[in-house]
Amino acid sequence: MTPFVDVMLVLLIIFMVTAPLLTVGVPVDLPKTKAAVLNKTDEPLVISVNSKGEIFVQKAKVSKEKFIPRLIAVTDANPEIRIFVRGDKSIEYGRVMEIMGAVSAAGFKKVSLLAQLPTRRKNMNRNKKRKK
Repeated sequence: MTPFVDVMLVLLIIFMVTAPLLTVGVPVDLPKTKAAVLNKTDEPLVISVNSKGEIFVQKAKVSKEKFIPRLIAVTDANPEIRIFVRGDKSIEYGRVMEIMGAVSAAGFKKVSLLAQLPTRRKNMNRNKKRKK
């Protein structure tokens, strides 16, 4: 029984180390927000704009000129598909809005911005300071 437990612990450690590496997407430093989390079951399409202003549809880098045709091809021209736009917080706000405007102008109706939720601990500390 002891070797079995040892093997299981090793596998647990391996999965704990590799799980954070399995997140899909382009590394983007998202701004924080207090908005509620969306609980939808269907998988949205993610458009990312990194700190250099480069555009990615899912993980594939595309040029500004080929961005909308690529988006239409990937979505099969479905205007009801959910599209999330992720913009690095270090780029200009106008660049992200330019991308969102182009997506909306192409006929897509469900376009949303993504932001990183603040950690619960920080909010609790703020509330404690306010009460004092």
